[in-house]
Amino acid sequence: MDILAIALLGFFAAGYFVLAGADLGVGMLLAYLGRGAGERRLVLASIGPFFLGNEVWLVATAGVLIGCFPTLEGELFQGQFLVLLPLVTGWVVRDAGLWWRGRGATRAWRTVMDALVVCGSWTVALSWGALYAGLLTGDPVRPASGGLTVFTALAVALLFAAHGLGFAALRLTGRPYERARQLVGGMPRLHSFAPTAVVMAALPLLAGSRLPLMDTAADSVTLSLLVPALLVVTPGLVAAQVWLWRTFRDRVTRPSYL
Repeated sequence: MDILAIALLGFFAAGYFVLAGADLGVGMLLAYLGRGAGERRLVLASIGPFFLGNEVWLVATAGVLIGCFPTLEGELFQGQFLVLLPLVTGWVVRDAGLWWRGRGATRAWRTVMDALVVCGSWTVALSWGALYAGLLTGDPVRPASGGLTVFTALAVALLFAAHGLGFAALRLTGRPYERARQLVGGMPRLHSFAPTAVVMAALPLLAGSRLPLMDTAADSVTLSLLVPALLVVTPGLVAAQVWLWRTFRDRVTRPSYL
């Protein structure tokens, strides 16, 4: 059961990085992809149907960590608090900008909300990079520091941005699409998204391989209850995600509610 619990944790974490990494990357580049109010609405429409569903994968990851690896979860959340706090703050700020953008009619209001989306997205990406640097050391109770941490945080953030560009090339039209294509080198649709998706999926798997997951797994009784329940609901989550991507597979041509 502990092997299955580790596999589920890796599956949900990889799914979050691939899926949510795309909408975060688009948010990071909002000011570049969309030069005017109408273009920025079009850019946000490309992630509108996806961002809430993508966040479910992070909730699932946290749920598996809390339920199946409670000792590690306690050490991780306590030791990495200074990294997790800006991560969660950036997440809330980004979502607030997305939800509130359409609530105001003035240009100043939309400009502020766009800034929240951009700043929140960059904060989340940089925080994941800082957390990744710490987890690679195999010491979940001690945040990483020094120049290597800064370099890792920036590298991971730039990977998020590149992943978002690939997603933008799949979804956008008009001038925003042309700007995305310029940075991805004019590659075919999936060729600009698939390579970064593979790397994004590998990030949490590599970090997880450095953690003492086997030694911190819950007792067999707990795992025998939680793991079968997770195996039952996982196909539904995957099916819902497939349906979502299939339903909104076409390029966006007009703004949405955001």
